[in-house]
Amino acid sequence: MTPDMAFECLLISNDPAVLTTMNPLLHDFSIQINACPNISNVGKLMGEGATDLLVIDLESANYSELLQELAKAQTKQKPTILAVSATDCAVPGVHIILRKPVTAESGLRSLKNAYSRMLRDFRQHTRFALMKSVLATDDDKGTLPLTITNIGAGGVGIATNERLAIGTTLSFRVELPGLDNTISIRARVLWARPYGVAGCKFVHMPPFDAQLLHAWLENRYRIKKPLIPV
Repeated sequence: MTPDMAFECLLISNDPAVLTTMNPLLHDFSIQINACPNISNVGKLMGEGATDLLVIDLESANYSELLQELAKAQTKQKPTILAVSATDCAVPGVHIILRKPVTAESGLRSLKNAYSRMLRDFRQHTRFALMKSVLATDDDKGTLPLTITNIGAGGVGIATNERLAIGTTLSFRVELPGLDNTISIRARVLWARPYGVAGCKFVHMPPFDAQLLHAWLENRYRIKKPLIPV
């Protein structure tokens, strides 16, 4: 994602028909384009920015090695991959297939699907700083003090002086800035560091509290809006 919160696309193709059709469509989605005619510079380009969308013309690139590298990458958030292909055959690692010849209509449909996926991934992985102290209850009904360091759609980051085992379930209530209500959260520890920092995934939240959190998060996302309805 760019500094002005626009999604970023790496477009790999040397086909003029693909480029002339996809470029204006990507612009309509407010997606910044990094065009690459071949695959040789892909590693450098992906290393320079946070690529959210990879559009790859399967007839313009030796794509197998790149897709394998992306599949093995340890990053939490991987790019959405849209492949432009002469056939409908599924390709391992590819999320969306766009058939050639690419038209404005077919490109728009595929990019709407890609945009929805990118938006879902962005919301799932984005965290907002919180720094709220709470008293949590663990699996054994014991209590422990925590600091909620950040929160997002999928979970929370926490800090504590206690040692937490991975898989531990914690229940607590936390106040979100700007809301009169506290929300009730039950979360499971996914990872923990020896110095007291851990990450948790939500496992239960009352429906009304989930709606409050969703609305609170939506007011804080600052994604650059598309120029067209999506």
